[in-house]
Amino acid sequence: MTTATPLVDLFAERFGTAKSPLLSVTVPARSEIAGNHTDHEGGDVIGGALDANVQAVCALNGTDTVRVESVGYGGFEIDLADLAAREDERETTASLARGMASELAATGREPQGFDLIMRSSIPAGSGLSSSAAVELAFGRAMEALWEGEPIDATALAKMAQRTENVHFGKPCGLLDQLAEALGGLAHMSFADPAEPASEKLAFDFEDKGYALVLVNVGSDHSALTGEYAAVPGEMKAVAAAFGKERLCEVDSAAFDSEVVRLRHELGDRPVLRALHYWNEQDLVLKRWDALKAGDIDAFLALTRASGASSAMLLQNVSVGGAPEQSAMVALGLAQRLLEGEGACRIHGGGFGGSIQAFVPVDRVDAFITGMDEWFGAGASRHYRIVSEGAEYAWL
Repeated sequence: MTTATPLVDLFAERFGTAKSPLLSVTVPARSEIAGNHTDHEGGDVIGGALDANVQAVCALNGTDTVRVESVGYGGFEIDLADLAAREDERETTASLARGMASELAATGREPQGFDLIMRSSIPAGSGLSSSAAVELAFGRAMEALWEGEPIDATALAKMAQRTENVHFGKPCGLLDQLAEALGGLAHMSFADPAEPASEKLAFDFEDKGYALVLVNVGSDHSALTGEYAAVPGEMKAVAAAFGKERLCEVDSAAFDSEVVRLRHELGDRPVLRALHYWNEQDLVLKRWDALKAGDIDAFLALTRASGASSAMLLQNVSVGGAPEQSAMVALGLAQRLLEGEGACRIHGGGFGGSIQAFVPVDRVDAFITGMDEWFGAGASRHYRIVSEGAEYAWL
């Protein structure tokens, strides 16, 4: 299968002529503009939907089986008679399909077999939330193909988060799924996990003279689920020391008075990660105010502070004890190329994946050329924010 062939043609090549109407689904990638590991602690984040996506074409097949083909990755099948989480499917795409089927069935829909072919322009393992995009693509497909009430972006995002937590086995927050479901540039607050609040803003960084560039540093963070899981685990351990579930429920002054005890009982890294939470939470709110005011200089200064907090306090740029520090090297080299302009920081969950840079528009080509010389052709990509979120349309 060639990546240049339209998905409709690839569907026919793989599954034959559809016996029912074809459905198209598109879900964007996301960039975490602000809020590094604040969402799972009830904090605030800013997410941006990107012009890279997962696209799918699907149709009912008249069976009780879902057949999925992913261009470049192969395929799998799931039997809709069994939608329980399976240990042998953890951290696989099949677990995402089964999990979303379970979630959509819980809305009262009757699961029906369908064929689906998908293609992604999201670099895998680079922190742009390709797994969340796949979850949402399955969800929108099942929403349309299985008769039932429409599902809003927030509800669908929560279904996708539960799927990733329970079926895939990754204890993620809701940032990735909600940012991709909503689309655009959005400020999201997770103080109430049952009803996260969101606000969207029409904002183009390039109108202010800066372009968003993400650099894949060549270290696949998809293999570092344990290190990723330790971040919310340690933050929640600090909250539990105060009888709370999330850091948003802990008074920071009370934390200050118990630092000695917490260091003794939990160790230094959980204390540092809790400090990052309050630091980054403040920076998120200030960055959103800066964006609403159109103050790009303030936004960039606050972004640089966020990057320093992630590296020093959250410690999610590299894996402790490992000789490879690709993301840290990338940040250092990016700063050399920026020469004091713009900003750069670790992106997403961290531990490899990608770094984020806001680059003066007139220096984008030189920046990408320089980073690609160090990290390989195509490592760097210039992205733009898109207004569309997870959507479907009948063909």
